Amino acid sequence: MTVYTFDQTLDGLLTAVFDSFFLHQQEVTLLAEGEQLPLFANEPHVVVTDEEKASRVWKGLEKNLSSDALHMITVSWMSEERALNQPLFNFICKVFRNRPPRNSEIGGAKKLSLEQNASDPDVLAVRNTCRRVLHEQLRMKQFIRFQKAKDGTYLAVVSPDHNVLPLITNHFEDRFRDQSWLIYDAKRHYGYYKGTSTGDSPAPDNGAIPPIENKQRGKAVRVTFENEAEVPFDLSNGKLNDDVLSDNDSLFQDLWRTYFKAICIKERMNPKKQLSDMPRRYWSYMTEKNA
Repeated sequence: MTVYTFDQTLDGLLTAVFDSFFLHQQEVTLLAEGEQLPLFANEPHVVVTDEEKASRVWKGLEKNLSSDALHMITVSWMSEERALNQPLFNFICKVFRNRPPRNSEIGGAKKLSLEQNASDPDVLAVRNTCRRVLHEQLRMKQFIRFQKAKDGTYLAVVSPDHNVLPLITNHFEDRFRDQSWLIYDAKRHYGYYKGTSTGDSPAPDNGAIPPIENKQRGKAVRVTFENEAEVPFDLSNGKLNDDVLSDNDSLFQDLWRTYFKAICIKERMNPKKQLSDMPRRYWSYMTEKNA
């Protein structure tokens, strides 16, 4: 049994594909670094991530797959699920081994390309993973709750199962073009910050959310905090500290909770349906569920 180990990066996986063809090793078990090797495995081949090799593989995919299939690969990778490694590796290898003409017509009937073949277990695994990630990014758009700081910045803390922040920033850039906001992933310890296109810089002595270096305006930028212990909000529930919270934000939060209770009709309560629509794992950062 041939085993490859890689560094659990997408470039690393693409490099593994390059190595498997270069070494003429088609049947490969792909493991992330640190994973238990199977019994009776040969000496593992350690994949050294190489950007040039990864780029060549990706360019090959661009020639043989549709933009939707490329999007499916990148989105599924954001799941961060190790169980995806092997089917994604197999899927990419099959693309280069088969190289079917896309939607070519044979005998009057269209032949499906690999990316459309849902009966292939590897394609199906990648598609289903992509679907789960897209489903969660939709939920993040629905469940993100902002609080307003004294400097005018809106803060939302999330902790999604999948790494979906890069997929939702465009939505909030379009929706809140004239507002400063920070969406922070407490699980992965990074966030996206967008300043306003106009207006003055936040006054540091007026309850700003420090320290975000290189604050840029217009386009959201990825930010991290060197010391999360010093951030003015609670990572467990996303609450801003009282000395940083806008003077009237507590009032708006109370109004939101009151509205949420008011629209709830006891006679029509369906806890099972509510849990399905609003899973409990998101509650800790939601105003209406966080008193």
